[in-house]
Order: sequence, then structure tokens, then C-alpha cells
Amino acid sequence: MKTVIMAGGRGTRIATVASDIPKPMIKVDGIPVLEREIECLQKQGLSDIIITVNHLGQTIMNYFGDGSGVSPSTGKPFGVHIQYYFEKEPLGNAGALFKIRDKLTEDFLLLNADSVFDVDFSRFIKYHRKQGGLVTLFTHPNSHPYDSGLIIADVNGSVKQWLSKEDPRPTWYKNRVNAGLHIINPAILNASVNTPKVDLDRQLLKPLCGTGKMFCYDSPEYVKDMGTPDRYYTVCKDCKEGRIQAKNLRNKQKAIFLDRDGTINKYVGFLTNIDQFELIDGVAEAIRKINAAGYLAIVVTNQPIIARGEVTFQQLYEIHNKMETLLGNEGAYLDAIYFCPHHPDKGFEGEVPELKIDCDCRKPKPGMLLRAMKDYNIDLSKSWMVGDGKYDVQAGYNAGCKTAFIGNENVGQDVSVASLKEFTEKYI
Repeated sequence: MKTVIMAGGRGTRIATVASDIPKPMIKVDGIPVLEREIECLQKQGLSDIIITVNHLGQTIMNYFGDGSGVSPSTGKPFGVHIQYYFEKEPLGNAGALFKIRDKLTEDFLLLNADSVFDVDFSRFIKYHRKQGGLVTLFTHPNSHPYDSGLIIADVNGSVKQWLSKEDPRPTWYKNRVNAGLHIINPAILNASVNTPKVDLDRQLLKPLCGTGKMFCYDSPEYVKDMGTPDRYYTVCKDCKEGRIQAKNLRNKQKAIFLDRDGTINKYVGFLTNIDQFELIDGVAEAIRKINAAGYLAIVVTNQPIIARGEVTFQQLYEIHNKMETLLGNEGAYLDAIYFCPHHPDKGFEGEVPELKIDCDCRKPKPGMLLRAMKDYNIDLSKSWMVGDGKYDVQAGYNAGCKTAFIGNENVGQDVSVASLKEFTEKYI
């Protein structure tokens, strides 16, 4: 698959870090950001690259050449083939795509040159091909969804809405943010665009919302825009501490599996009304610590109220959206949520017969944890299950995790704590 890297931006927001070189050439731990992108691509066999340049573009062209040379920073061969398109006049962040349309004959990766990432592109590409859409957006949760553009999709990942920072948004929403990595079918370049500058999001991608032709690929892998000084220094710190590479899903991950009711939100019995959902004090702080420590924060929760007919799937999604919104407002995020909608016992008025089964996902069975292990390449032996019920502990034990029980009862747990906050203070 061919890769197009957009490297024509002026980088005015990060000028205090470096103003005399193109933004993509700013170094992170001694290596230019753009070179880090190219290295990530090359390692995965994505060696056919087109770079669009404008501001100080000759600096980029002189450094990388056609990709057959040796890096001045690392002394290693670039190992790729590079072509360039030089924008004589700024064309917006997508105008150059129309100029190189003849070179884009099949699906291609489109990346921004000022992002720092290390992702498993094979997973991304496989998902795109499975969905069969024109565009797939790489999406992830972040610590500030309240001022980020949000992607709203259905349960199949089909994008329904794309909300910019300035757009009105729902009261409760899933923490799903566009990361700026795309797989695109060149058919979108058949769009009629009559402006000299072309905006990728507003003119080409947003019109695909609701058409069933654009999907989102959710991943917890590391992708950060280093376009401001604060973000740049954060990226540098993450690089030195090994966080960037560690989050690539080709590498084994570690996770904190979290029960929901009584662990994250105050226990009220069967929670059937969204107004009953309230975070436990200190939970957001605890999950922030999980995020910062490099663990995946994954909720695994039994929700038999669906099988009992007391809550619909959509109502449960809205409850979980409230959970994600409240956590996001405090700078914390969940990497995934798994729930079991089944219940083995029959005889409830309004129950859903097809969900009244003895499944393999209802805790204490480990099905949800095993599914997460497969989805995110998790090393269960280095992971924890934290909950306030004996079934949580048993599910963690059955999956091969370490276990923490919130409470004083002995239910076979490895450790006991008074709260999720105490768990992270002692063990993370």
C-alpha cells in the first residue's frame, strides 16, 4: 500500500521550539519526527511513499532524498522509495492529493507529518479491507475529549457524525477522537471541489458521514500531534520513557480490567436509569494513573438487565457514554468497554429470550477478558482484575490475572483494597 505524508504545514504554533526548519524535521530524542514516521512504515513493509512539501520543503527533500540513502541522524539506511510533490502555492491540507491523483490508483495511507506514532498498520489495513468502505479513520480516546473533534459511530464502526471542537455535542458521548491517520480509496478524489485550497475533513471526509462508506478503527496505540510546545515536550518525555513503542499492538500489552458497578460508579443495585450513574470519588484520579502508567484501562461488566428487558442496548450505550464523558472531563479515559448482556435464569416479565443463555462471557467466566486479550494482544499474567464482587476475582483468576478485591471479605483475591484509588496508589 502506498503512503502519502502531508508535510507542507508552516508550524506556527510550535515556532518557539524551532522556527528555521520545517515542523516535520523537529527532532524528538535526536531524530526528526518525519524520520520516525518513515521508520515505522519501513519496518512494516510500507516503503512506497509520497511526501507533499511546501514551507522550507527543500530541507526535507535534501535530508531524505529518494529514500535510498543513509540517515544523517541514525547512520542507518532509510530503506524506502520517496517521491515528492512541491506545492508552489499552499493548497490546504488535501489540495495536493488532486495534483497527484494519477499516482493514487488504489487504497492508500494518508498521514500528517507532525504526528508521533508507533502503530501496527497491518491491523489497521486488515480492518479497513474487512469493512469495505471508502475511508477508515484511526480513532482513539484521549485525556481531553471535551475540546477535541469527536467521531460518533454505530456499533459496527460506521461513522454517523463528525463533530469539530466548535460544534454542539451530545450531553454524553463516547471518548472517540480522530487521530489523523487515514486509509483512503482514491474514489473520494472524484469529488467536485472548486476552491484553490482543499480542507480534507470538511470538504472530503465529513460529507461521507451517514453514508455507510466511512468507518472508524479504534485503537489504544500511541498517536500524538506535537504541534504545540507543550505537546512536543510531552512527546519527548514519552519517547525517552519508551511509551511510544510499547503501545504498538505488535508488542504485548498489560491491562487493568475494571468491574463497573461498585468499582467505578456508586453501587445502586441494578442500574437502569442513567440519572443513577455517579462516579465514585477518586476514580477519575485512579484511572488517570492507570493511563499514565501504560496499562490499558478496560471495563468488563455483567449487565443482565439487558436480558431481563429492563434496559435496551442503546440505553446501556448511553450510560457508558456518560461514564466516558465524566471521566474525560477529569482527564481520564477507558481504552475499551466489554459487557455481558446475558442471564441464564428465565421467568422475568419482558425478558429477551435469545439473551437468556448460559454464555462464556458472564463473570466468573473469563470470556470478556479473553476477548480483550485477543483484541489488544494482552499479557494476562502481567495484568490485574479489580472489582468489588467475588465473581470479579474468580473471572480474573480464571483468566490468569492478578486480582484485587475492593472490600474486606476473603474471596480468593491476591490483594484487598478499600477503593480503586487505593489500588492504584499501592500497586500501580
